[in-house]
Amino acid sequence: MLKPFPKTLLALSLALTLGACAVTRVDPPETASAPAQFKEALPNAQVATQAVPDAWWTLFNDQVLDDLEQRVVIGNETLKASVAQLSAARATLDASQTAVYPTVSVGLNGTRAYTAQSSATENPANNLALTASAAWELDLWGRLSMATQGAQATAHASEADLAAARLSVQSALAQGYFSLRAAEAQQELLQRNVLAYQKALELTQVRYRSGVAGLTDVLQAKTQLNSTQTQLADAIAQRAQLEHALAVLLGLPPSSFSLPRTATLPAAVAVPASLPSTLLQRRPDIAAARERVKAAYAQIGVTDAAFFPTLSLSATAGYGQNSIANLLSTPNLLWNLGAGLTQSLFDGGTRKLASAQTRATAEQVTSSYRQLVLTALQEVEDNLVLSSRLQDEVNSQTEALQSAQRNLDIVMAQYRAGTVSYLNVSAAQSAALNAEATLVTVRNRQLAAVNTLLKNLAGRWESS
Repeated sequence: MLKPFPKTLLALSLALTLGACAVTRVDPPETASAPAQFKEALPNAQVATQAVPDAWWTLFNDQVLDDLEQRVVIGNETLKASVAQLSAARATLDASQTAVYPTVSVGLNGTRAYTAQSSATENPANNLALTASAAWELDLWGRLSMATQGAQATAHASEADLAAARLSVQSALAQGYFSLRAAEAQQELLQRNVLAYQKALELTQVRYRSGVAGLTDVLQAKTQLNSTQTQLADAIAQRAQLEHALAVLLGLPPSSFSLPRTATLPAAVAVPASLPSTLLQRRPDIAAARERVKAAYAQIGVTDAAFFPTLSLSATAGYGQNSIANLLSTPNLLWNLGAGLTQSLFDGGTRKLASAQTRATAEQVTSSYRQLVLTALQEVEDNLVLSSRLQDEVNSQTEALQSAQRNLDIVMAQYRAGTVSYLNVSAAQSAALNAEATLVTVRNRQLAAVNTLLKNLAGRWESS
């Protein structure tokens, strides 16, 4: 009568296991939709097909930047933390996968006992046992399999988090590098103007001593020189701070890092006129958010499985007697098989609350995922319009600078001839300085827009 029992139980368990996921599984919502094309892309333009290299920053054609980008993925501490987080997620996944298998253990136990009921002539009793036991919780309702799916989604999310962190650090390094070169260009510009203003002051002092110019001209020249020297000091401090920030990104103390000065910004990169919104599917942060949605909905299946009974199988086999001699012999063999079915009847609403909590968490994670997609669309649209309009600004500002420099040359010649006051010279010098400083700022903004656009598109803008 006992022989058919294990076979019947296993057959029943197999049937229940095959239908387990159908009982507690809750499918996540569909992927967030996006328009076919970005709003700020030029209409009827051909979609970009030119391949962007994996090292997307090489588009800026700057060897120093290329070297820094190679170093940052090795030394950056934020990336090291993301790597550790990924290792932890993979370990959790491995642990969840092993939970569906039986656990087997072996033991060697020895006891020596004496009771008060024993006669005075009896010796204490010995008992030795060498046993092996196995236990297996059958995954009737998909609790273990859904937990594994959730852990797998979390591991995938951690992988995407690492890729997103790497992309973010690379983009931050590029932007910091552009800002540093812009600060150097501003510093060089201010140094040139300080020298020019010193010569203008000397000329004004000579004219004042000759009685040609008034004291107000001298004071105006001194004011302009001192103001420009103040701006120069600020530009020097700004460049130093940016260099310190780059050192920290590289995982180095600022005192051990320095960059040679070039005061040259990289050339601008042309942005394609049209980009498909499907490029957002490559973004690792969006992929990570989507995987977390899957993990949250898998957790719903785990908590819902608590409403159903759990079935566990157990088995023990071994040898036992009162001495170690001939312990491993047939007369000393012992074994047992067992099954346990457990169902919680009353828990004060704990299971209902856990189920409601996991559903609320899944809705929250889903909304966060959809908001991330919307924010990503906005970021791309913003930098698309910036990258196209800033090129127009560069062209206009270049013309403005040329006009300001020509006007300054004319006014300086007039001042030497005594036909205009120094006030005219001061205004022309300020206009030329502001025009060139603005051009440097616009070029830096243009590089930042392209850099951010590449980050928002996961370093790619060609259609797959």
